[in-house]
Amino acid sequence: MRVVIQRVSQGSVTIEGNVRGKIGQGFVILLGIEETDSNDDIDWLCGKIARMRVFTDEAQLMNKSLSEVGGGVLLISQFTLHASTKKGNRPSFTRAAKPNVAIQLYKKFISRLEAELGQAIEIGEFGASMQVSLVNDGPVTITIDSKNRE
Repeated sequence: MRVVIQRVSQGSVTIEGNVRGKIGQGFVILLGIEETDSNDDIDWLCGKIARMRVFTDEAQLMNKSLSEVGGGVLLISQFTLHASTKKGNRPSFTRAAKPNVAIQLYKKFISRLEAELGQAIEIGEFGASMQVSLVNDGPVTITIDSKNRE
């Protein structure tokens, strides 16, 4: 499981001209799921996200977590995070989980992250064509892969 986390001052996702999810300060998270992902990956990653201290404190140091600043989360599924570009010019997405596996893990990820944060999160729509808008604050962008924990 792979995520790209962007600290934002605002973010939104639009599907077919309608705003589906919108947040102010918080995280826009792009989530890529692969066939070998499990509940263990979800638990580890959601815990990491919930406890990540990347918001500035009074001394302008990145010391505060999402909950400490009252931030929101906008979660977007994105299979292209598992693109392989080793051969040729057309990326391969064979590592990305097929929808029958990915949708179940995506739903579990949402539930687990909401439980970790103690709040509902905003989401896009799995498999939909989405337009994601955000204002990256900092900029702060962090990538985490649950298969690279060391």
